[in-house]
This record gives sequence, structure tokens and C-alpha cells, in this order.
Amino acid sequence: MKRRSFLKNAGLALAAGTATAAPVAVRAQSPAVSWRMAASWPKSLDAIYGGAEYVAKRVAEATGGKFNIKVFAAGEIVGGLQVLDAVQNGTVECGHTANYYYFGKDPTFAFAASIPFGLNARQQNAWMRHGGGLELMREFFREHNCYNIPAGNTGAQMGGWFRKEIKTVADLKGLKMRMGGTAGLVLARLGVVPQIIPGGDIYPALEKGTIDAAEWVGPYDDEKLGFYKVAKNYYYPAWWEGGTELDLLVNIKAFEALPKEYQAILESACADANDWIQGKYDAANPAALKRLLASGVKLLPFSNEIMAASHRASPEVFDEIATKNAKFRKVYEPWKKFRDEQVQWFSIAENRYDNFMVSTQRASQRAPAKK
Repeated sequence: MKRRSFLKNAGLALAAGTATAAPVAVRAQSPAVSWRMAASWPKSLDAIYGGAEYVAKRVAEATGGKFNIKVFAAGEIVGGLQVLDAVQNGTVECGHTANYYYFGKDPTFAFAASIPFGLNARQQNAWMRHGGGLELMREFFREHNCYNIPAGNTGAQMGGWFRKEIKTVADLKGLKMRMGGTAGLVLARLGVVPQIIPGGDIYPALEKGTIDAAEWVGPYDDEKLGFYKVAKNYYYPAWWEGGTELDLLVNIKAFEALPKEYQAILESACADANDWIQGKYDAANPAALKRLLASGVKLLPFSNEIMAASHRASPEVFDEIATKNAKFRKVYEPWKKFRDEQVQWFSIAENRYDNFMVSTQRASQRAPAKK
């Protein structure tokens, strides 16, 4: 494909919701733009931090180097939990982050990330792109001087690393656990003492015993962060993160000052990164899990008792928040309806297929080898 037609067709690709970050035409007189992006991640995490770099790379490629974004890891400009503040205040033009970090400011932020017993990655993408979620969240983010663009998803996460086995709800009493977002409110009802700690600071807290348990993303990242060296019990699933969205937050004034073609290129690059990050995790997690298990990690499911208690507590927390917070309620009510419809649909096709594939694979693994 010739470069001219490739550039010209980018806006159509974005409008169609494709994952390919094809750029729109960049005029010869388009200005040179240099931005800074603060990320919530350490550089060692090449899936999630790599996704932030991927956005910058695609933008530069699509503009012939005229629109450049320099990425800074957590702590280089601001801490991993201060990205929203940095973007709001114009310290940086944009930031790559998980919005549930800011639930203390307003729990509504978490809908642009993940909440307990919420949507999986595909459902989150459907809600944001076609279910009205993006419109609702952009209205909310505008009040915080930001324009949010979905730019990644981790898929369903693992439940985390525990120093001791957790079998009953009683075992959760007094447990100090690294936990962010609205899940901390739910776990607090079950006796957990939630702690919000950036990714790069989790290991020393777990090693020193400042916390008893920690969760991050999944095997690929968790192996890199070394949690298995100080806690051997690896639980699943993260019922609080069925499909965690990552966003590029852009300062409103900075976004509106961009030429329209640059705006389209930035959104298209984020759409591409949305698939790139999830694909990276899906490809890398299986091998990482095998390595962890080979090192002596014990893989354990949360008990039905803990899952059921968490499921009961979650809507209680959400309903209480919705009663007091009109902004949360405005998003929560249509989100809940969408989620319930998605669960019904997935139970018909997706879950039946997935469960059959799992059962047949396990049956073949148990079958004696033919001589």
C-alpha cells in the first residue's frame, strides 16, 4: 500500500473500530509537537510500560516524527499513583495509568478500569466502544480536566500472592493486602486491611512483612517483580479485575490544541495499544505460570466461601456509594444493566465453548498414553 493512501485511510479505520493504528493524512505544514507522558509503571514491565511506549512509537511513525511523546516511568516525574494529578495540572500532557488508583478522589474513576465482579476484557471494550461507556466517562473526566482514551487491557488477573493459605473468610481477618480500587472497600468488609502501593514498591513491602499479601496483574508481570521469592501461595482469580482497562489520560487543553489529524492519530494509536497489551499478556502468561510452578509456587483457587462472601459484599458497597454519589450512580446503573446482559450472552456461546475446551483438554491429559 502506498504511503499516501495509507495515511488517508486512517480516520476510516478508527471510525470502524479496527485495531490497526493507521494514521490520517499529515499535511506538510503540520506543526512539530513534543509531549511528555507519565506512566504508572516501572520500566521492567515490558507489557504494560511497553504499551505506553507503543503508543508513542505509533504516533511518531504516523506523523513522520512530527508528533513525539517521551515516556517517563513511575517515579521519574511523578509517582505511579500521581499520574492523574500531573495530567490535570498540566505538569505533563498525558499519562498512562489505571484509573481505579484514583477511586479515593471519586469511586466513579474505577469504571474506566475495573470493579469487582465486573466486565471481562471483551465486555469492557464493548461497553466503552458501543455500550455508551466512553461517552459517560468522558463527560466525567472532563470535570477533571482530562480526556480519556482506552489504551490497554490486562485481561482477567490473578488473585495475588499470600504468605499463608487463605481458606475461609475468617482467614482474611486483619490481613494486610496490597489492593487498589473499589475492591479494597469490598475486602475491608471481610476484614482485610487494604493498602494502595505502586507496582515498584510492592516487593519490598511484601519482603519486609509490611503487608501479608499482594496482587498485581498476572504471571508474566508477577514473575518479573519477584513476588514468588517471598510468598509461595498464588491465588486465582482476581474477582475484582475481570478485565482491567488502562487509559491514556490527556490534558484537555493539550488535546484540544492538537491539529485534528494528530488527535485522530493519537486515538488510533491507543486503539492499537489496547489490543497490543492484551495480546502480549495472553501470549506471555502461560509460559510464565509454568516457570512459577516449577519454582515451587503453589497455585490455589479462592474457596467458594470467599468468592460467595465477596460477591455478596460487592453490590452492597456499590449501592451505598450510588446512594451518596450521583456521578457514580449515573454510570453504575447503565453499566450494571450492560454487565448483566453480557453475562447472559456469554453463558450461551463463549462459556460453553471455553468450558468444553477445558474439559476435553483435561480429559486427554488424564488418558493413558497409547502404546
